[in-house]
Amino acid sequence: MNTTGIPGHELTEDVLLQELRHLHETRHETFLHGSPDALREHTARTFELEQEYLRRHPERQVDPRRTREGARGEPQDA
Repeated sequence: MNTTGIPGHELTEDVLLQELRHLHETRHETFLHGSPDALREHTARTFELEQEYLRRHPERQVDPRRTREGARGEPQDA
């Protein structure tokens, strides 16, 4: 993958989290108003850094409500 920015595996934990937070904060505006190139780059960078986070934290805590089985137990909005 060839995105701009420092490769995810070279980022410190703090910088990785900061970059991910920024990407998640800017996603909606980029999706609605970014050029096709900007959206493609944003998507690629987000994917790269999310994959790096998952690589570093394979045993991260998963909220059971964020799984299919757990979501099925939630009441549905009418």
